[in-house]
Amino acid sequence: MEDKNHLPLLTKLVVISMFLSLHCLRYGNAVGRSSGGGRKGSWQLLMNNVGVVGMHMALTHHDTVVIFDQTGAGPSRYRLKRRHNKTRCRNSREDLTDSSCYAHSVEYDISSNKIRPLELYTDTWCSSGSFLSNGTLLQLGGFGKGSRRIRYFRPCGDRGCDWKQSKRLLFDGRWYASNLLLPEDDRVIVVGGRREFSYEFVPKISDEQKSFGLPFLHRTYNRNAGGSNLYPFLHLSSDGNLFIFANRDSILFNYKRNRVIKAFPRIPGGGSRNYPSSGSSVILPLDHKNKFQKVEVMVCGGSASGAYQAAREGRYLKGLRSCGRMVITGDSHKWKMENMPGHRLLNDMVILPTGHVLIINGAKSGSAGYNNARNASLQPYLYKPKKTLGRRFSVLKSTRIARMYHSSAILLPDGRVLIGGGNPHNRYVLRNVAYPTELRLQAFVPHYMDRQYHNLRPSNLTIHYGHRQQGIEYGGEFGVQFHLGPRTSNVVEFTAYVPPFSTHSLSMNQRMLKLRCKSMVRAEGGLVNVVLEAPPSPNVAPPVTTCLQLLMEEFLACLSGLGLYILNVFCPLNLEEE
Repeated sequence: MEDKNHLPLLTKLVVISMFLSLHCLRYGNAVGRSSGGGRKGSWQLLMNNVGVVGMHMALTHHDTVVIFDQTGAGPSRYRLKRRHNKTRCRNSREDLTDSSCYAHSVEYDISSNKIRPLELYTDTWCSSGSFLSNGTLLQLGGFGKGSRRIRYFRPCGDRGCDWKQSKRLLFDGRWYASNLLLPEDDRVIVVGGRREFSYEFVPKISDEQKSFGLPFLHRTYNRNAGGSNLYPFLHLSSDGNLFIFANRDSILFNYKRNRVIKAFPRIPGGGSRNYPSSGSSVILPLDHKNKFQKVEVMVCGGSASGAYQAAREGRYLKGLRSCGRMVITGDSHKWKMENMPGHRLLNDMVILPTGHVLIINGAKSGSAGYNNARNASLQPYLYKPKKTLGRRFSVLKSTRIARMYHSSAILLPDGRVLIGGGNPHNRYVLRNVAYPTELRLQAFVPHYMDRQYHNLRPSNLTIHYGHRQQGIEYGGEFGVQFHLGPRTSNVVEFTAYVPPFSTHSLSMNQRMLKLRCKSMVRAEGGLVNVVLEAPPSPNVAPPVTTCLQLLMEEFLACLSGLGLYILNVFCPLNLEEE
């Protein structure tokens, strides 16, 4: 068997094309374009009606986004001719209101700004997902008969692909569970779920594969608060162990031996961070300068103590303002606390190509659950991890569209952030309520996309693999070639980014790595040749399919590719001193 250190980092890394600079703000046939927002960014309305709620979203390596909802929320915009059991959907009153006669998933084409309906077989309400190394979306669990289901969506270039459902089942029901891609064997771990205190692995080798008990989930469970440990935060440490955060507590877990390595200090303050309190979490960018050994986790927002029960009684308590950062490697562990500009829950955290963190969507009071939150958080926050304490947060341009329960956010290959979803009701309710079902699709446009930076963007990027044409080796070298203008600097930084599966304030598998540049040579005509060193192991960079970008002086270049690793290039501007 081939040594794991020499397995390709990606099964494919083929750059198809690069958008011209002026195309970066073209965005296909969007409904409306926003004016420049300066340093605060801007908003763009892409579609007035996607047809389904964006409860779940995931970017594929074919430059499309899979968007899907629960299947039991009633009629969507897209009617089917037949149900999944092959019975015909007729024009009777019963069939016109039957959820099974409608599509509850779509594929959104980024470049054309168009939608293609997809068919789901079982209910994906509050489920989870991860991409496998070949770009297939592995989708797990859900509600009712969907709680033990394993689904696959393998994106394709001809737009003829659709959801497939495995004949094998999960051992336990996984409703409000989290999952994470593991470093070995294209395997995913799925953790928790409502009244499930266990974890298991997928894909299944046989139907006899069982789950494993995790006492930590029992200890963090609060029955009177809706659980408070559902959708636990999962992050892969560079030592190969799993960081698990639930409620207010966290552990480092060796999943191979089913053993807790260490218990971390409880995050300070009251309230809870996990569903239905619904704060969010990221693992901050890992850096080659310390050999990717310093791993720091950040947790922001959540609900106050008693907020879930109070909301069910019509009282909406203010959410949490605090964020905590903690290094989970080494021997010294302490939460370093700071406050966001406002109270926030139901928030998403997206790592931008700059290495900054965007905190977006959500509410200021209440908790997750149907009609349990009030006071929409319309202002995104930008967090710059390397600035000094007290100067890390800034407030960005507000949206006019509330994105609360069942909303999501993901980074697109062109540098924008796609925003969708929002439905605090168990059906589609479009009027006469404080927060109607939200079917509009938006993009938040960070300031680095401004037109004033177009002439500074790199262009015509290609990747060279050397003798291994099928991919990049862990710890090996690979070449990058692109063009820069004559006024750009030779001081360059490179980072790689893994896009997540987004749902319920979680960005599962999101990860950014700062790569080592071994050499950079500028030739005539602005051509630049660079040799980069790939991450050292699957523990640092699990083998996934992502997308390509290039960033110079925080000015994004637009790329599309097959089998992606997101490449960001930084030149002289010190982003942390802005």
